[in-house]
This record gives sequence, structure tokens and C-alpha cells, in this order.
Amino acid sequence: MGTNELGPILEARNLEVKRGGTTILDVQSLLIEKGEILSLIGPNGAGKTTLLQALAHLLKPFDGEVLFRGQQVGSNHSLFQYRRKLAMVFQEPLLFDTTVFENIASGLKIRGMKRAEIQGIVMEQLERFGIKHLKERSARTLSGGEAQRTSLGRAFAIQPEILFLDEPFASLDPPTRESLIEDLQRILLQTKTTSIFATHDRFEALRLSDRIAVMNLGKIVQIGSPEVVMNRPVDEFVASFVGVETVLTGSVIKKDGGTFVASVSGKEVETVGEAQIGEEVVLGIRPEHVTLAAHSSREITSARNLFPAKIEKIVSLGPYQKVQLDCGFPLVAYVTHHSMENLSLREGKEVMASVKATAIHVMRRKIPSTKHQ
Repeated sequence: MGTNELGPILEARNLEVKRGGTTILDVQSLLIEKGEILSLIGPNGAGKTTLLQALAHLLKPFDGEVLFRGQQVGSNHSLFQYRRKLAMVFQEPLLFDTTVFENIASGLKIRGMKRAEIQGIVMEQLERFGIKHLKERSARTLSGGEAQRTSLGRAFAIQPEILFLDEPFASLDPPTRESLIEDLQRILLQTKTTSIFATHDRFEALRLSDRIAVMNLGKIVQIGSPEVVMNRPVDEFVASFVGVETVLTGSVIKKDGGTFVASVSGKEVETVGEAQIGEEVVLGIRPEHVTLAAHSSREITSARNLFPAKIEKIVSLGPYQKVQLDCGFPLVAYVTHHSMENLSLREGKEVMASVKATAIHVMRRKIPSTKHQ
């Protein structure tokens, strides 16, 4: 048949990019299924944009192979054919100095489509992205959000088989970003367009993704469903990046039938998992899994871990408050404004903090290595 409909739509093998003798990208294997939305997250300089550019064959030179529908790009599958099946949206919209309509039509014109067909497709994208009223406006007069909507409309107009998105919301103000993410989420569900989305914002990744790949120093250090990556990070770097606010190191002192107790700064912390007595473990606790109660509270709780704590600092994070606690070890909790008032929480107050054993994620202390999975 010439194409492989059964395997992944896109595959990378042994991708490596070096600049000035330094390896800035090292991805041994990456498979992307048709219709999947994969987010690449990581700090600045992690290699997200470099990986996108290598996958899109916009980066030269690089070592390794990119396969589209099972065929190697540049050998069995020509680079020109491959690029015609892709669309890319950048952080700063790269628009032509013409009208919104003509910008969205540009990719269709390059493909030699007839004017009548172009008209219908462009009007559909203008409607889809809520910019129909801007069709005759010059791209130079657009706001950041309007320009990005135009850029996305141009990308979707060619019905790409793969859409690459490189930090498309990073320059937008919060209300504009929220509105555009909502629209993009809806459109991706409608079109089932295979998408690879680079972002440093884990909340964007959570909203849009089927899978998340966490990158650091040019490598993919963990890849999996949002639930797995967010709640079961493989190491301390991933944990800190995906919002596990409390990362504790302890030594196992007891174990019993699928649970164990670790000594953390002299306090006993029980968790679910397998570990050997004497083993050093790293424990991750998400702040939303920590519950606070009045210090004098005698309420029954199913949590195995109950610690007297002193509130060291309270930081407002919009819909909730971040409460930093001293339990003999540092612990962070998120609480609602309602709970803040009910418990009369303030800095210096003593409270009880509880965490279920099932809510504590166990990581092994890793020996630094040049190879990640």
C-alpha cells in the first residue's frame, strides 16, 4: 500500500542534536499515534522546541530517523510530501502583511486550490476561531490573541495530518489564553488532529493532552498519561516540575504487607508500597492531598499520617491558599478560602495535618546517570 495505517503516525529513532560539541537533544525512541495529543513539558532549555523542529524536519543537521506512517522521511517518503502534511504554530504568530482572510488562505493557495473552495474553507476557520468580523483587517493591526487565532486558522485550513504547537499561548494575557485554550480543546476534539504541543505550563498540558512527556536537558525523562505523570513522577525533578510541592527523603524502618513506614526527620510517615528496611526512599505529596484540621480536633480520620503542624507562611494563589507547614519536616497544603475562614488559619497557628498513605507517591533515590527513560 505504501503507507502504514496500523502503526504510529509518527516515530522518532535515535534523534540527537549537537551544537558546539554539546548534545542538546537525545531522544532514543518516541511513538505518536494517529489522533493523539502529546504535550512536551519542561523548563526553558529542556529541548522541547528542538524536538519539535527535528520531528518537523525544520532543523539541520540532526542524527537519527523520523518515520511518517512507517516510512523514513527523506528516503522512502520525500521531505516535500511530508512537510505538506504538517502545520506549525509558533509562540509569535508569523503572519503575512495582508488581511486575515488572505493569511488563512495562504496555505490553500500554495496547494493550488480553486478560489471557490478556498472561500468556503477560510470562512469555516474564521467562524471556528471567532474572527469572522476580522476577515478584512490587516494582520498588522491585530492583538496578540487575534493574531494567534489567525495563525491557528491558517494551520487548520490545510487539514494537517500532524499539528506542531510551540508555546502558542506563552505571550498571551490570562483571559485571552484561557479563551483560546478552550477553543483549541474543542476544535482538537472535533477534528481529531494529531498534535504535538510544547509548553512549560503543566496546566495547559493537563487540559489538552492524551499523554505528557516531561523533558530535561534534551531527554524525555518520563512519558505517560497526565494522571500517571502528575501523580506518579519517576524522580524528584519530574515531581517538582509537575506540582508535587512536598518532596521528602526518609529511611524505611518498618514494612508490613504492602505498606511501609519511613523515618523522615525523626517522624514516622506511612505509605503504600514495597521497600526494604534500611532503604532510602523519596516521598512525594501533592498539596491537594493534605488535609488541615484544628489542633484540638478529635475528628475521626482514615488518614494513617496525622501530624501536629505550625503554619509558617500563607500565599494566595487565586481560588485557593498555599499553606506552608512545619511538621518537623516541611509540608505544603492547598486550602480553599472557605476552609481558611472556618479554621481561622493564620501564620503561626498550630493545626493538625493529615495525609492518606495511599496519597503518598514513592520514588527511589536515583544515582545520576547519562541515560533516562
